[in-house]
Amino acid sequence: MTTTESNKRIAKNAMMMYIRMLLTMAVTLYTSRVVLNALGVNDYGIYNVVGGVVTMFSFLKGTLTSGTQRFLTFELGKRNFIRLQKTFSATLIIHFFLAILILLLAETIGLWFLDYKMNIPPDRMYAAQWCYQFSIAASLLTIIQSPYNACIIAHERMNIYAYVSIIDVVLKLLIVYLLVMINTDKLILYSLLIFLVNLVISGIYILYCRKKYPECAFIIVKDKALYKPILVFSGWNMMSMFGYLLSSQGVNILLNIFFYPAINAARAIAYQINSALTSFVNNFQIAVTPQVVKLYADDKKESMKNLLYQNSKYGFSLLWLLSLPVFLDINKILVLWLKEVPSETMIMARLVIIQSLFYTFNRPFDIAIEAVGRMKEVNLFTGPMQIMVLPVSYLLLKIGLPFYTPFILNIIVVVLCLVVETHYLNKWINISRKVILKQIVYPLFYMVILSSILPALVYFHMESSLFRLFVIVITSSFSVMTCSYFIVLDRQARDWVRNKIKSVL
Repeated sequence: MTTTESNKRIAKNAMMMYIRMLLTMAVTLYTSRVVLNALGVNDYGIYNVVGGVVTMFSFLKGTLTSGTQRFLTFELGKRNFIRLQKTFSATLIIHFFLAILILLLAETIGLWFLDYKMNIPPDRMYAAQWCYQFSIAASLLTIIQSPYNACIIAHERMNIYAYVSIIDVVLKLLIVYLLVMINTDKLILYSLLIFLVNLVISGIYILYCRKKYPECAFIIVKDKALYKPILVFSGWNMMSMFGYLLSSQGVNILLNIFFYPAINAARAIAYQINSALTSFVNNFQIAVTPQVVKLYADDKKESMKNLLYQNSKYGFSLLWLLSLPVFLDINKILVLWLKEVPSETMIMARLVIIQSLFYTFNRPFDIAIEAVGRMKEVNLFTGPMQIMVLPVSYLLLKIGLPFYTPFILNIIVVVLCLVVETHYLNKWINISRKVILKQIVYPLFYMVILSSILPALVYFHMESSLFRLFVIVITSSFSVMTCSYFIVLDRQARDWVRNKIKSVL
């Protein structure tokens, strides 16, 4: 595949993922408002923190998913289709046993933790237990579904996600309608309906893959040598994923223990805002990921590095374009979006956006490490750093520091992980820190500072109103796009933009 064809495929896949994202984001923003109003702040917080307990046990799924995608994409890049089928079946078997393990953990340790350690009002414990069981069932579905999703991404068929998202959107809207119309315990009903939607979506993905891709025809794989590299890769990735879950869902549970369910509701809202923003960039990076792995498999390291640099630079710029007006006038956005807003949401949302900006910058280098397959050296450093967020947060909250302390710790850890990862990538594929500073860090730093001036002046010199928000959005868009064009884009990219504008005009 030529570079031009590769870029066209990335652009096409990114566009399909954007269509999926727009549908999902529009419905999510609407349904979040209705669900929060129907459940109330406390039940909304309970749903998110109870789901977080299940997610804690599902951390192994994340490690296996990235490993599955990496090995399937690698075999596609090598064009070894017999080994591809064996690899898929091996990953499916591993995921099946993982589902059994998580079921056992969730129904023993997890159930005990829910009953005796969670800060849930006694009159809502019965509903919380039903919510927990439905969350377990939904989690098991996503585990079994994961190899099929990885197969779709490896084949770069992102349009399938867009099509399935239409079904998902219709079902989510149906949930909102039923939640309002049916007079029963709203928390139990919502948990049941979300599980049923997951069941339908999982079935669609599995049936599609089994019909479309021959390698998804299951076979018994007895070759232990095939399981070993997948498990070793996933094993070393496990430490990093476990650390990530402790620093996210673990912190969510910690907030519940130290504070009250409304804090969990505030965190859930903050992360929904962040999810709406980062989905733009995540879709672009998902579209790029298979190309990075295939370039490495074909030993085209220079092309791979250039793709990584562009992914990091443009991904950050895109997220900053979307985040700047939200970061500045988050309070007005929350008031317009939701009827009932927990007071802690504003500072949480801003800190989560900052963390996501650093993570977006760092994500292409994560992809490069997964492509190389040498997780051990990196995760021996980054894993413990992420894991320490939870105990350090506990100690700091115990001595009376504010609820947002864990969010600040997460930002520090993301930056430290970036330093470690670039150090090892320099050793493995000659990614120079000087090049990263010169081509990515310095341009992005100047772009962020200069693009913030005009919208910040508007924010501080105008009274809070819908008109001020509108002006901030306009000035932010103009400032970020102008600064990105002159500071972030290289000459070739600027020429491409000019030619596109001329062709439209």
